This record gives sequence, structure tokens and C-alpha cells, in this order.
Amino acid sequence: MTRIGSFDLEKRAAVVAVILEEPLETSKKAAEKGADILEIRLDLLGIRDLDKAAETVRKIKSGTGIPVIVTNRSGTEGGKWEGKEENRTGLLAELLSFKDGPDAIDIELSADRKARDKVIKAAKDNGKTVIVSSHDFLKTPSLQEMRTTLEEMFLAGADISKLAVMPQSMEDTLNLLRVTLDFKDRGRPVCTIAMGSQGKHTRAISPLYGSVLIYASIESDAAVAPGQLPIDEVKKIMGMLK
Repeated sequence: MTRIGSFDLEKRAAVVAVILEEPLETSKKAAEKGADILEIRLDLLGIRDLDKAAETVRKIKSGTGIPVIVTNRSGTEGGKWEGKEENRTGLLAELLSFKDGPDAIDIELSADRKARDKVIKAAKDNGKTVIVSSHDFLKTPSLQEMRTTLEEMFLAGADISKLAVMPQSMEDTLNLLRVTLDFKDRGRPVCTIAMGSQGKHTRAISPLYGSVLIYASIESDAAVAPGQLPIDEVKKIMGMLK
């Protein structure tokens, strides 16, 4: 069974709202709009202190009642972290030990292996869900390359493998959906994202092919990644496609 907190991803895909400013206020707004899960971006919030990170997560969870994913994205994967890599991953690992800490953690496949393994072990030891991710902002790899990357994430310890790519054609978007369906048929939970205008429509239809997470913005002008749709629009489209 694949869960993030109390949310059962085997029943339906979750709409994840990305929190990048005024965390408590924005999280409450996301909850009102229908978000199922919140992703707290420590790198975008500029949080580098463990106690502040723990307090932020605690307040958001108690203020919304929604499960929380925490990410501290590296610069090479589109994040804004400034500082040593050991501090970036160390913050994630230590945060997982808090009683009211995050329900899931997102760590990049490209992270230093020892550091990545430490974060994943901390998550497993504390019963938290592990998302291992990879982001390609330039292109869409081949079908085989995408399959291999997702498999490598599972081998690294992922409960959910997350792959975001930048399609240059409709064929690229179809290839990503083909890979998504392949993993669904094999019972392997993945989150796949086609960024940019070419893949915008897949943000809402990817669950039909097996993507278990859909990342959405709170407002139309507050997208974190290219092509991201607002929560209410995604929920509306998903409702129409039931």
C-alpha cells in the first residue's frame, strides 16, 4: 500500500500544492482550494535552520490537517539551495526524526549517494514515505532511459519514483505516458511530469496512465515549474474525467 500520511494513493492520485512563500497562510489557502498534500520547499522558503524547519512543518500540519512532503531542492535540479550539500541533505535527514515532522521526503537521484542513502534510511526508520526524483529541464530522454531512471530510483529505496521532463514534441509526451502506464501495469507507483506548454495537458490526465501525484500551484501566476496548473483547475478536469 502506498500512502503519504493518511492519504491512500492506491485509491486515487493526490493533488500536491507547492508551498514557496508565507508557508502557513499559503498552506491554509491551498487546503481551502482542495489540495490533498502539501510540498514544503525549504530551499525556496530560505529555511536552513533545523528548529525553524521543524516548527514550520508542525504549524502547517496542525493548521491544515493535510499530509506534508518536504523537499530541499538542489540547484542542479532546479532548486535554490545555497550552501554545502552535506547541510542540505543533513537538514532533511534530521527533520525526519521529529514527532510532528513530514509525512514524506523528496530526495534527488542525483544527490551524493552516501548522503541520499542517509536521508532514505532516516525516512524508513521513522516510517515516512520516500520519493526519489529526477528533473530534466532541457529534454525528454528516450523510452529506455526513462524506464532505467525510474528503476534506479526504486533500487535506491524509493516508495514513489518521480520523473519530470521537458517535452519538445507530442511524441515526447506520449512516450512519457507510455512509460507511466508501463509502471502502473507492473504495480510500481510513479509520479511523471511533462513540463512546459507541450506537456501542460498531461498535468491533469497523467493519473489516467498511473501517475500517483499531480503537482499544482495555488494561483495561476504562482507556478513553481513550467506548465504547472492551479489546484482548482486540476481538480475540475480530474472530476470531469472520472
